Amino acid sequence: MPQVVRSRIRALHGPPPVAPLPHRFRSLADREAIAALHRAARVLIAGLPELTDRLVEALREQEPAYRTAIENEPAEVWQEVHHSLRHNVGSLIQPREYRDAAHRTSRWIGESRAKQGVPLDAVLHAFRMGGAMVWQDLVDETARRNPEDIRLLVHVAADVWNFVDEHCAVVADAYRQAERRLVWRRENQQRLMTAALLDGTARIADLPDAAAALGLAPDGRYAVLAVAAARRAPHGAGEQPVSLPDGTDVLWHPGQDAEFAILPLTAEPAAPEAGEHGQAEGEAAAAPGQEELACLAAALTAAPGTRVGISSVVGGLAALGDARRLAETALRSCPSSGGVVLLDEHLPTALVVSSPGLGKALAARVLGPLDRLDPTDRDVLIETLTAWLDSDGSAQRAGARLYCHRNTVLNRLRRFEQLTGRCLTRPSDAVEVSLALAARRLLGA
Repeated sequence: MPQVVRSRIRALHGPPPVAPLPHRFRSLADREAIAALHRAARVLIAGLPELTDRLVEALREQEPAYRTAIENEPAEVWQEVHHSLRHNVGSLIQPREYRDAAHRTSRWIGESRAKQGVPLDAVLHAFRMGGAMVWQDLVDETARRNPEDIRLLVHVAADVWNFVDEHCAVVADAYRQAERRLVWRRENQQRLMTAALLDGTARIADLPDAAAALGLAPDGRYAVLAVAAARRAPHGAGEQPVSLPDGTDVLWHPGQDAEFAILPLTAEPAAPEAGEHGQAEGEAAAAPGQEELACLAAALTAAPGTRVGISSVVGGLAALGDARRLAETALRSCPSSGGVVLLDEHLPTALVVSSPGLGKALAARVLGPLDRLDPTDRDVLIETLTAWLDSDGSAQRAGARLYCHRNTVLNRLRRFEQLTGRCLTRPSDAVEVSLALAARRLLGA
């Protein structure tokens, strides 16, 4: 007895015994429930065509996203639903044999619906409708044949609905993966189409498809923007290099040295009426879309140091290659400090940058004599000449810009004429001087 007491004391004060882990087993009720589930599921398999008919009809009535597909391709939808039900109900009876095939079927349905553009919510709703119909049929069949087994189905209800949730997850995963691939292909196709339009390599036969994919009018009026930011953001960063007025549709495309944008313009304005209210004689008519483009250019904002070149207005998608080249010419006409150049308002400058070799030769011929002066003296003459030309030949306004007397401006201009042999009152000489100054500013001549 003392020994027994001592043993009990040690047991009380010693470490508690570790209970063995229970072995996983199914109760008798679980086994009976599985047997009841199998019996009902075999009946569903035998009547699968009728079950398929009812589910397809329920989808047509309760899920609008499926209605069009069912009405247009009833046989294909029926086969798809039948195939899915056969594998899923079969999985309730033989999970090991049917599990992989059921998953493949669910994945295939998710991918197919993504390609067809059926919303994911509708696809998941359809799967849950199928799960609910199968469960209700299992219950009804058990109640009809073996009413006493109804209570057993409670033990497998969670398993059945977990199975439905598992396949909804499989469908959703397949749908999202297919959707990502479709988005990538669509975006890549749009990039290739946009690049072909801007390069001028798009075939005429491909223009309707490109117009549909990009949302552009084949015969619309367009301009192209070329933008060189002081610090370019990585492609795909989502931040545009310039800001346009709200509501302006624009299609951006990354280039090697600049960002390009296709800018759709509104339709051609109506022709003016003839007669006393018509266009005055000698008045130049603006090209269709040119006034709108000028307004957009004036409202455009860009970060400091950003250079923006805007092409002339062109008609039709086939002319976008020419518009891109014009935009690049306008971009080269921008000062290095940044700014916005609308090509049609800077055509003389564009002529200079279009032929850099000739521009530099002209600058050397006209302004070369100034290089023999002291750099400070030379820069004063060039600054005065530029201010005078920008002031439309007014010495008064040029003096105000330079903070000097108009006579000082006139003296400097006379000195320039003596050094270069040019006469600024002669139109041809004034044009050459203006172009030479532009070449020196933009080409570093």
